[in-house]
Amino acid sequence: MRRFLPILLACLGLLCGGLATAGPAQAEDNPPEQWRSYWVDAFNEGIYTPDQVSTLIDDALAVNANALIVQTARRYDCFCNRAQYPRTDAAVDPAPYDPLDEVIAQAHAAGLEVHAWVNVNTMWNSTTPPRSADHVFNRHGPSATGADRWLNRKADGTELVGANAYVDPGHPDAVEYIVSAIRSIVREYDVDGINLDYIRYPDGSAQTTHSDWGYNEVSVERFQRATGRTDVPEPADQQWSDWRRDQVTGLVRRIYLGIWETDPQVRLSMDAITYGFGPQTTGGWETTRTYREVLQDWAGWLDEGIMDTVVAMNYKRDWDQDQARMYAEWSEFLADSQGDRQAVNGPALYLNSVSDSVRQANLALAPTAAGNTAAGWSGYSYANPSMDVPEQGREAEQDRLAEALTNGPDAPFAERAAVPGMPWKEAPEEGHITGALTLRDGTPLDGAEVTLTPIFAAGGERTLRADGSGWFGFAHVDPGLYLARVDLPRGVVGVPVVPLKVGRGGIAEADFPAFHALP
Repeated sequence: MRRFLPILLACLGLLCGGLATAGPAQAEDNPPEQWRSYWVDAFNEGIYTPDQVSTLIDDALAVNANALIVQTARRYDCFCNRAQYPRTDAAVDPAPYDPLDEVIAQAHAAGLEVHAWVNVNTMWNSTTPPRSADHVFNRHGPSATGADRWLNRKADGTELVGANAYVDPGHPDAVEYIVSAIRSIVREYDVDGINLDYIRYPDGSAQTTHSDWGYNEVSVERFQRATGRTDVPEPADQQWSDWRRDQVTGLVRRIYLGIWETDPQVRLSMDAITYGFGPQTTGGWETTRTYREVLQDWAGWLDEGIMDTVVAMNYKRDWDQDQARMYAEWSEFLADSQGDRQAVNGPALYLNSVSDSVRQANLALAPTAAGNTAAGWSGYSYANPSMDVPEQGREAEQDRLAEALTNGPDAPFAERAAVPGMPWKEAPEEGHITGALTLRDGTPLDGAEVTLTPIFAAGGERTLRADGSGWFGFAHVDPGLYLARVDLPRGVVGVPVVPLKVGRGGIAEADFPAFHALP
């Protein structure tokens, strides 16, 4: 019966339309903006068959959701047929069934946005290898050697945690693959957004003050070349931590500008870590576990404008006093850190009762002391709508959650809402710059410093470093004329300065001629 409820309601609306006044009709046509979504993971039912997708859509409409974050690239396997990632081995309906196509078709017909959830640095998590010979685990995992081995590694040499294998974001070839594969989803599918998960270093470090990960041989060699050091840095080494964090930020910047080049209207979001207490307790953003332990600077990404929407994994138990405080602190920091972008509060439904989740939803959407309000709510997860599922059953708890979120004096989603717009993309006032620095033989100028100087443009100078492929990008630059200047390494010669003209909404190419290394 639940599946047909939206259709019945729609029919009743048509039958009763003549009784409606102009005011409510106009309000319905212009709903308030507030993000509301479920995370839909691919380890559980939800998208394996067309019927599951139909049920998913009905359940989303029942809570007045307007978006779905659907796991698409789970562990470098894709719940789709046309992306660079190989098709998943999971028990989805056989081809030609395409889970992502099916979700998009049904969701868009129902007025729901679809954001393809991509796990970035999780390579594989099973003792049985993937069937596809092209899967990253088979080509660049434990059987690979030298630069072909993309595995992240701890300082003690550990690469696999149980069956879990991770990709090192400091490996340039891995970065190239990640960006290309994500762009293939944007190019091939009518997605409304890409949602990045595990865009960070792995968990499992010995302490919460630094990361033990990042010791892929290629990454360590790159760090040594960049710093002139010859030692293997200790995990707590500040220069090493900063360098690793920069690798993640550089990857985000490259994904953001790569998506913009492919389809500038597609939203980039990410799943943000909120471990422990918030910055209010720890002493500031740079002392949080997010920044120090997993090396994820999502507050910095919002500030730079290379992340459209942060969706915080604010997974806390409302019934635990300390965790309730953690939830409140991160909720406040999240709303106050949005700047010109958007932040969505994502509580853990599976850790709470339905009544607790309603309280958390209301707190997530309440104004802070500074007067800021988060852009919306995302529940984790569709597969586990409450902590009482084992006793009460999933469907019953799903119905209870929908009823509590949409009916009653405390219901936060009593009326429908629209996904917030992105004025910086819909009517851009700024442009971007990308370029690549290489020698004549194709060798990248890894870590070369690039400075952007305005000639006839607003703003001051900006400086960043090229990544391991020689790529660099400046996001959200005021329109006008600029000079881009490269600080060439010793022994490298060529034209170090090029002029640029930046227009609104476009990407200007800094076309540096290939450089020459002196003998």
